[in-house]
Amino acid sequence: MRLVVIIPCLNEAATVGDVVRRIPHAIPGVREILPLVVDDGSVDDTARIAQEAGALVVSHPFRRGVGAAFQTGLREALRLRADLVANMDGDGQFHPEDLPTLLQPILSGRADMVTASRFRDPALVPRMPWIKKWGNRVIARLLSRLIGQQFHDVSCGFRAYSRQAALHLNPVGRYTYTHEVLLDLAFKGFRIVEVPLRVEGERRFGKSRVAGSLWRYGTNAFGIIFRSYRDFKPLRFFGGLALCFYLPAIALLVFFFGHYLVTGRFSGQLWAGFTGGALGFVGFGLTVVAVVADMLDRIRQNQDRILYELKARHYGPENRGEGCPSSSPNG
Repeated sequence: MRLVVIIPCLNEAATVGDVVRRIPHAIPGVREILPLVVDDGSVDDTARIAQEAGALVVSHPFRRGVGAAFQTGLREALRLRADLVANMDGDGQFHPEDLPTLLQPILSGRADMVTASRFRDPALVPRMPWIKKWGNRVIARLLSRLIGQQFHDVSCGFRAYSRQAALHLNPVGRYTYTHEVLLDLAFKGFRIVEVPLRVEGERRFGKSRVAGSLWRYGTNAFGIIFRSYRDFKPLRFFGGLALCFYLPAIALLVFFFGHYLVTGRFSGQLWAGFTGGALGFVGFGLTVVAVVADMLDRIRQNQDRILYELKARHYGPENRGEGCPSSSPNG
């Protein structure tokens, strides 16, 4: 089996060489290991140092975002006929020596995607500002609730994917990819396993381009989660919004007509009738949107299947060795 390790980088000349050299040369069950550095418009020697360390390098002419770098790496990994795909940052916070542990659930057939967890094991929680820990915990709880499976860390960039999972992935976000990918594969029925691993709490050099501004990170992360849930669960999403308008509408209208039954007149509480009617009208509009969006979701599912078939044919045979996980339930 061939493993391609995607390493998105932006100005990581100080660390990328060490990261590439520390990637194991042999992993049980893996025939070939190819480090792939995606240089996202670096202005330092990231690309040269990575290449000298033994990595394949793909460069963006300008900065496009870590999400776009991951998409480029995923396409290149599939072009290289990868049976397994892993991704990790080039800043040295993750330990390449942990790749065998990360891959084990996939190689054993227990998972289609594995994500490292910094917070599942209390003994491995890294040092970081409390506000970052709190933000990670909030987002993890939100995604766990949406997916229906408990996760302790949904923002970690150290992950592994089977070939089937990689072929089914269609991320579009440029800012980041961690939450979108997790929702994408979870909603498509893939098996996701969380593995506690030791991660450095802070970068040794430079500043994080994703979590450098907590406000920006939170805004973008919630925007990605919002759009992903809307696209994959439109009936539940718009139906839930409709319910938020129906409930106060019903309460106001009950109050309005109750007032009429008691007093025999509408005057004095006309505001309740007009407000309840307006809220009910908005709720009905959202109900129509929910039904139409649910119909469009069938088209999206068919498009996903078509994209999968096209990529599977374009990037060659799927079954390339023992231990290759079974296909997706939706495949």
